[in-house]
Amino acid sequence: MMWFFAILIVLAMGGVAMVAAGRGTPMSDVYDDRPDALITADRITGKDLRRIRFSLGVRGYRMSEVDTLLARLATQLDREHAQDGDVHGDPPKE
Repeated sequence: MMWFFAILIVLAMGGVAMVAAGRGTPMSDVYDDRPDALITADRITGKDLRRIRFSLGVRGYRMSEVDTLLARLATQLDREHAQDGDVHGDPPKE
């Protein structure tokens, strides 16, 4: 009787493995469940920053998303400071 249950368990595990490998009924398609970080194309405002949500990774926020946003903000601030320097006649500060 014990052999019967052992064979039954092995067959059940084999069936699960076949379904997981793609045979039988396929698993559902993978989709991207990360939130969309939609911000304006030309200029980032305070309202955009308050609205943005980063997706979570294993140990916190996804570094690539945060780094991309920080780089964009730094570029925008550099441009604004350069324009202010041109208006007031001062060289842009580094």
